[in-house]
Amino acid sequence: MEPLLLFPDPPPPALGQALDLGGYPWKAAASAQAAQRIEPDDGWSGAVVSAEVDPDGAFALCRALRKRDAPLEPVMLIVVADQLAELELREDLFDDFCLVPLRPRELEARLAHLFWLTGRGTRPELVQHGALVLNLETYQASLSGRPLDLTYMEYELLKFLATHPGKVFTRETLLSRVWGYEYYGGARTVDVHVRRLRAKLGEEHAALISTVRSVGYRFGQGRWGA
Repeated sequence: MEPLLLFPDPPPPALGQALDLGGYPWKAAASAQAAQRIEPDDGWSGAVVSAEVDPDGAFALCRALRKRDAPLEPVMLIVVADQLAELELREDLFDDFCLVPLRPRELEARLAHLFWLTGRGTRPELVQHGALVLNLETYQASLSGRPLDLTYMEYELLKFLATHPGKVFTRETLLSRVWGYEYYGGARTVDVHVRRLRAKLGEEHAALISTVRSVGYRFGQGRWGA
């Protein structure tokens, strides 16, 4: 997937983090001229333009993107509530908009829909269960838009369980499927990693990984967050 063009440079931290969590590569530019200089050979996959700090610059960039020989689409505009009136008669400059404060899951959903409509890109491969989102391309995990700080093996275990929801796995099966047949750490290793995962998921979501007595573990029986 080619990167998204992001404005301004540097972008608002919440916007960059939301795109990172969604697995969308991006490059930031402070103007149309800067965007042209850093544009990839295969072009931009789209643009996310924040008007929060510099609305004049944001609308100028959107106008320039639409006036290209091949107008860039999709263009997502980020605005604050007080700027909604400024969108009137400017609908041709963007394809959709999001309000600040950003909700990462809403932004991801809107971008995915725009890419589907325009065919300009594809959504990163995600595994999603309620508030939990795993990005299989970037090895990132988030819960209600909050990044989870997982070790590599914690992520691998969570990914394996989340991609087989409702199925019960013994500790021995998890060792062989997640750690590999050459691992000799013992079944207690699984218990330790499950305990750490539950702690990082937090009390509300810890039950996503349930213990099946005398058998092993199962994913998907917990409570979903908003």
